[in-house]
Amino acid sequence: MYSHFVIPFVIGTMFLFGVVVYKYVTWFLEISKGDKINIAKRLISFSTIKGIFKIINDSLLHTPIFKHNALLGYMHFSLAFGWFLLIVVGSIETFCLIGGGSPLYVHIFFKYFHKGDVSEIAYIFSNVMDFLLLFVLSGVALAWFKRFKKRAMGMKKRTKHTLGDRVALGALWFIFPVRLLAESISSGINHSGGFMTGNIGELMSNYIPNLQYLELPAWWLYSVVLCIFFVAMPFSRYMHIFTEIPHIMLKAWKIRPNETVSKADNFQIHSCSRCGICIDPCQLQSELNINTMQAVYFLRGRRSGDASVESIDNCLMCGRCENKCPVGIDINTLRLSTRHKIHGGVIATTRYRYFGAINKKIALDDKDRVINNIISKPITVGYFAGCMTLLQPSIIKSMTTIFEKVGEKVWFADRDNGVCCGRPLRLSGDIEGSNKMIEFNRDLFMQSGITTLITACPICLKVFKENYNLGEIGIEVLHHTEYIDNLMKSGKLSTINYGKTVTYHDPCELGRGLGIYAAPRDVIKNIATLVEPSESYEHSLCCGHSLANLTLLEPDKLKISNSAAVKYAYTGATTLITSCPQCKSAFNVNKSGLKVIDISELVAEN
Repeated sequence: MYSHFVIPFVIGTMFLFGVVVYKYVTWFLEISKGDKINIAKRLISFSTIKGIFKIINDSLLHTPIFKHNALLGYMHFSLAFGWFLLIVVGSIETFCLIGGGSPLYVHIFFKYFHKGDVSEIAYIFSNVMDFLLLFVLSGVALAWFKRFKKRAMGMKKRTKHTLGDRVALGALWFIFPVRLLAESISSGINHSGGFMTGNIGELMSNYIPNLQYLELPAWWLYSVVLCIFFVAMPFSRYMHIFTEIPHIMLKAWKIRPNETVSKADNFQIHSCSRCGICIDPCQLQSELNINTMQAVYFLRGRRSGDASVESIDNCLMCGRCENKCPVGIDINTLRLSTRHKIHGGVIATTRYRYFGAINKKIALDDKDRVINNIISKPITVGYFAGCMTLLQPSIIKSMTTIFEKVGEKVWFADRDNGVCCGRPLRLSGDIEGSNKMIEFNRDLFMQSGITTLITACPICLKVFKENYNLGEIGIEVLHHTEYIDNLMKSGKLSTINYGKTVTYHDPCELGRGLGIYAAPRDVIKNIATLVEPSESYEHSLCCGHSLANLTLLEPDKLKISNSAAVKYAYTGATTLITSCPQCKSAFNVNKSGLKVIDISELVAEN
């Protein structure tokens, strides 16, 4: 049960095993103590069972990719699940026909070491293994096909590969054709094999004299190709094959990356297969032909430690790529942590310097005065407009009308001092500066006595929900669409239907960021006929003016917003409703002829 040709395979396997174990241990040690405690608590729980099912669903069956494109899904499914079954069934075949205790390489090169068995059970195993090999080869054929006909696989753009990717990919493409060749030669020599290897082997034995002289070279070639693939794997996108498993389990145990860089992030970073599905949704790519900063290239840079500043900063962080990621990588959080590493403590742009300066002044000079003014007013509802809403006074006016209509006494939290929520600083990577604003605002809200905080700005809403911990001090945070929807459903606010057809834009932070889709639609449907655009809900387009992009110039932003507006105009609506002041500002200058208003303006008018 030995031949020298197994040496490359054994070397490659040992190398891969050593690297994977080293990386797993190194990355796990970097996980915080609190997260390790949480893992221990959840190890024996329903979360673990859910994680295992998700591994089967995402890593073997590739269901998320099937949802994107059936042909692309089948390609990934046949390669992953087919190879897995070849290993499992091959191990069973070895145990049944040879017995236990055989070295690993025996079932990998089974048809060489187990010759001349023409028993019925051997024939059954040969046919099953041939079917599985054909299954995998169909995936390899589709992988070749994708290089030339990517659009048929649901992709407009392919990923640009590194040298390590190319070496591993080349080896992967030849592993199974070479295996077919080697097994067919052995089957032809021994007059055995299944429906595929047996018939090909018989043809070869009939037409190729001295076939036995080709047997060892074919098995050497198979062993060498496997070795090349295994050695290249840790330095290529195929490291995801092993890293997806702990990544999925960590997510199941609620262990996720945060806004500061940690080597524990590597479980997510190395889970990217560079499938390229994240490229097409990127509007910087589709509208501006920018092809260097998409999630796949950012993650590749993080993996190798040489992520470009453009791949880090030139991103809308709209979440469209993250929404498409088949393994659920928290791309936006990883970008934030990277920005924190390179920009930490430095406010990145003039805009953020302004925010930092004004809030520093408030924090130092005006805090006590503001708090003293507020605590004397017995008001339980607060309204935080946010910087972007302050630049759209019609939204504040409309919300004031609604508050007055229902008799709600409201504390306008940032009307007098323009306190920033801190998220723009956070998006730039200045976590420390953002935390100072959060501390100031949180103290202000706590002292105010309010129990409900309303904001019109999804940017503010996201940071309130994720970083302020307002629930701990008894404050519920609502977007103004949720607040208005509650008023309507409780009967406190009635509106008239003005009989017009409108379309609605889901803001990135409100929709994909926070999952708020129903409330704005319920409000709109009380007043107008709503026509959905082709890309809505989690697939909604970004307005292009995201505060998260630190480099994009205004003309390029306008290209993105105009392109999106044209698609909204295709609905036939004359009015575009949005629920984000930044989006309203972006779409207000569109060339499609659409009238753009905030949802609060629609309600106040009716």
